[in-house]
Amino acid sequence: MSQPTGFRRWIVVITAISAAIIELIDTSIVNVGLTDIAGNLGVTIEDVSWVVTAYAIANVIVIPMTGFLQRYFGRKNYYIGSIILFTLASYGCGFADSLWTLVAFRFLQGIGGGALLSTSQGLMFDAFPPSQRPVASALFGMGIVLGPTLGPTLGGYIIDNYHWSWMFYINVPIGIIAVLLSSTFIDKKEDELNIDRKNIPIDQMGILLLAIGIGSLQYVLERGEADDWFDSKAIMWLAVAAAIAIPAFIWWEFRGTKDPVVDLRTMKNRNLAIGSILMVVIGYGLFTSVLLYPLFAQRIVGLTATQTGKLLIPGGLVTLPMFALAGRLLAKGVSPKIIVIGGYIAFASFCFIMSTYNMDASNGDFITALIIRGIGLAFVNVPLINQSVSTLEPRQLPTGIAIVNMMRQVGGAFGVAITNTYVTQRTAVHRGDLVSNLQPGDMLTTERLNAMTQNLVAKGVNAFDALTGAYKNMDSIISRQALMISYLDTFKLAGLFFVVTFPLLFLLKNKKMDAATAKAVADAAH
Repeated sequence: MSQPTGFRRWIVVITAISAAIIELIDTSIVNVGLTDIAGNLGVTIEDVSWVVTAYAIANVIVIPMTGFLQRYFGRKNYYIGSIILFTLASYGCGFADSLWTLVAFRFLQGIGGGALLSTSQGLMFDAFPPSQRPVASALFGMGIVLGPTLGPTLGGYIIDNYHWSWMFYINVPIGIIAVLLSSTFIDKKEDELNIDRKNIPIDQMGILLLAIGIGSLQYVLERGEADDWFDSKAIMWLAVAAAIAIPAFIWWEFRGTKDPVVDLRTMKNRNLAIGSILMVVIGYGLFTSVLLYPLFAQRIVGLTATQTGKLLIPGGLVTLPMFALAGRLLAKGVSPKIIVIGGYIAFASFCFIMSTYNMDASNGDFITALIIRGIGLAFVNVPLINQSVSTLEPRQLPTGIAIVNMMRQVGGAFGVAITNTYVTQRTAVHRGDLVSNLQPGDMLTTERLNAMTQNLVAKGVNAFDALTGAYKNMDSIISRQALMISYLDTFKLAGLFFVVTFPLLFLLKNKKMDAATAKAVADAAH
């Protein structure tokens, strides 16, 4: 396969980044519109959360199999097929008139989306010579920052001005253009020209155990809090399924087959093992911040969905040159470990800064924290993946990168589960503490109730209803205060995860990739 140059190279770059962006937008844009979707389809918020769960389950199953699927179908064919599936599923989501139709199309969307990030960066790397691949990493990093930045902003704008279905329809023209450009400008590699699928062994048992184990685990983590954990029979049985299938999958991939769908023997590599643990923490921190920031901004501070999304833009804009800086430092031979340490510190700082805010937090406060988070993302994402796989043999790289990416998704699922559970528990604790401080004869409490009662009476409410309304208002204030403190506790907990795992960064071995390894990363990198 000849390396694209000039105009052709930049068409490949634009195509790869566009496909990655629509996948990333779709992972965050839907969260903003769940309330509107629930109201339009006549279902509860708890039920509509399946729209997020279905996508996550499909995505996390497909990601570790990406290397095998690329070998079996050919990278170009698999990439284009995934974009087509993602685009058609997006259209299906838009016209869905029932919850379960929407959930089914979201599952298909997750299957298609699982390949987009994993393959797009490989295409980016192939578009540049080895000496310029840090630049390719930086360009791709800029693209993957735009997705989470644009998602909530775009989602908020659509929800405030249009029908929720347009959150999915916007993917269709981008997907069509990406398919046309990919078909025209992306060349097949030599090993894609004559694929003999009859001689490519399929690890059917491994795929089955992976789907059951990881799929069940993702379901338990996504739905556990909403379904009261083990009070739900579905949660209980799927937890059992995960507890059986995941160890069985690990054993099978190590001992039971000569051709594993995911070669877990690569986990014996120290850098990959440590990098995978760190990626769990990164996934936890990233997904926790994506979940908590809009909740805090809207439910505590009182911002609209559009305002919440707009505050992400400055952080995204600052992050873009930071990715360029990270790429330039890597190109100059600066150790990826040093860059990752800086990003890790920035991400932890974001968590602790957010844990100090209250309901009087200003737009500037949020922008400052989100800029710091963006710097952390720029300095952690690509350098940590490169460092994690830098000591692997070239043949092990597709599996190593797939494992790292899967661990980030699993970390995100753990983050969502821990966050939801911790917020619920801490809210109950703080509400109890706040209520216990309200004594019947307390002067401040009495004065506050009297003031609220008189305010309602002045609006024409009779004395009895005014007193009842004052008590309801007081209860609402207490609930909001308890929820706010629980959010602060959860940000602090996320920061502590970064602190506890920080020493692991110093166990990573420093190794600069040679040209052959860099080329192999290009073929499989996320």
